[in-house]
Amino acid sequence: QVQLVESGGGLVQAGGSLRLSCAASGSIANINVMGWYRQAPGKQRELVARISVGDFVYYGAGSVKGRFTISRDNAKNTVFLQMDSLKPEDTAVYFCNIGGSGYDYWGQGTQVTVSS
Repeated sequence: QVQLVESGGGLVQAGGSLRLSCAASGSIANINVMGWYRQAPGKQRELVARISVGDFVYYGAGSVKGRFTISRDNAKNTVFLQMDSLKPEDTAVYFCNIGGSGYDYWGQGTQVTVSS
């Protein structure tokens, strides 16, 4: 059984920072892609950023580039999302996702709220 445990969400004022973590545990091997998605109320889930084997990074939500940084610790099967200069429009539930050959897992989501 694979489990993704997310942490680091919360309430922050605009301009502040948060660091999300997502640790994968259980029987899992050869993680190819680790990523973060978010879903704001009334909106579709969107890709924030993903990082592939070899540390290839892609930022999906255009407004986060330059403010958010994704990284991973392969030894600990953990992915991070450093979020700086947060804006109210970054408010959403953030989900981590990991994928490999034949599998795709999601975390339960962590709430990020940015007040103006």
